[in-house]
Amino acid sequence: MINLAKADPAKRDFVRNSCARLNSIRINYARINSTVCVLISLLLTACNAPIQVKSTTYTPLQLENKEIAEAELLDLGVLAFDPGLDNLSDEQADIVLPAVRIAEGHYLANQLTRTLQDSAAWGAVRVLPSKEVVTDVYVEGIILHSDGEKLTLGITVTDTSGRQWYQRSYSQTASKYAYDRRQSLQRDPFQGLFNRIANDLLDHRETLGGKQATNLRNISTLRFARDFSPEAFEQHLEANRKGVLEIKRLPATNDPILQRIQRIRERDYLFVDTTQEYYDAFSLQMEAPYQSWRTQNYDEILAVRQLKRQSRERTIGGIVTVIAGIVAAGSNSRATRAAGAVAIGSGALLVKSGLAKKGQAQIHIEALAELGQSLESEVEPRTVTLEDQTITLSGNVQAQYQQWKQLLQKIYALERGTSADISNDEQTSQ
Repeated sequence: MINLAKADPAKRDFVRNSCARLNSIRINYARINSTVCVLISLLLTACNAPIQVKSTTYTPLQLENKEIAEAELLDLGVLAFDPGLDNLSDEQADIVLPAVRIAEGHYLANQLTRTLQDSAAWGAVRVLPSKEVVTDVYVEGIILHSDGEKLTLGITVTDTSGRQWYQRSYSQTASKYAYDRRQSLQRDPFQGLFNRIANDLLDHRETLGGKQATNLRNISTLRFARDFSPEAFEQHLEANRKGVLEIKRLPATNDPILQRIQRIRERDYLFVDTTQEYYDAFSLQMEAPYQSWRTQNYDEILAVRQLKRQSRERTIGGIVTVIAGIVAAGSNSRATRAAGAVAIGSGALLVKSGLAKKGQAQIHIEALAELGQSLESEVEPRTVTLEDQTITLSGNVQAQYQQWKQLLQKIYALERGTSADISNDEQTSQ
């Protein structure tokens, strides 16, 4: 202990000045801590504006500008997209309605089909009810994410031989302006994504030679014929070690069995074309409520994101403020303790506000589910009508095609005289 009364005046002044500086540093340090805590709290609560995408890059559709020989013109089938329900996270599972996502799978597949038709690079382009339909090229998709703001699709392309062309993921975030009715553009908010898929398909198609394209068409013909008369056409195709089909030999063009099966295939084309009309009508009926749902969903997603951000920031900011108040409450200064009590109260209010915002976010999540329910009435199955008769087929589109294929088998057997007449109870005509 230094006795300042007996100390040298110079030393006494030095000690007093040093103590004053220490007290000043301690007070300033407390003030700095308090100021930093307040600034952190203010910054956290201020940064709550929702992030919106103002514009997105639009990819134009590439068009085939050269004539393709008939023998090399490949038919393309798009399968209804897998709704991706098995891949949903816990958070997505709470807001994704299975019926809506299944409807999206049909709608988006048909949207891609129309885009591919516009590219003028293919023969017949259809939405297929099943991969049992024999065609030259298959496009399969899975919906990885779809909420009106962002669409992500996984696309796999294979050909009739079983060879995979490629597997890729496509993603696009819609601009706010995409849902603005005042804009002159009337295209789908994610049309650029479908254009990219079509462009990639065209690029890969152009890597094939004419002989390869003709070979694929022949494999499709032999596959269909083998389904109806395996004993006559099994030996024409063979799978290699990778499971890819190869032609061992071609049948004669005037083969009577092949000609009969070709007539059966024309009827199959008729069924698939009629099914395409069903998909077109379904998409037309679904378009208005679906785009409305997308628009509202887009706004709801932004609202949910903003509320969650506010909840998180206000809660964190409140906790920081409470901690600063507790530290200040332990001070020897009455003013500091009073400020600490105020900070604790303010922090508690911020935490409470954050929890309230979290509750509001849950309300919006429930609103998303309610919005999606309006689409369920748009996905009712329909009766498939052919030119010569109307056949009532039960179940979904895939089940209906299986029943149709069985009907074709019976028609073929009847024409060959190897089966009795088709009984009336196996089909209902109107």
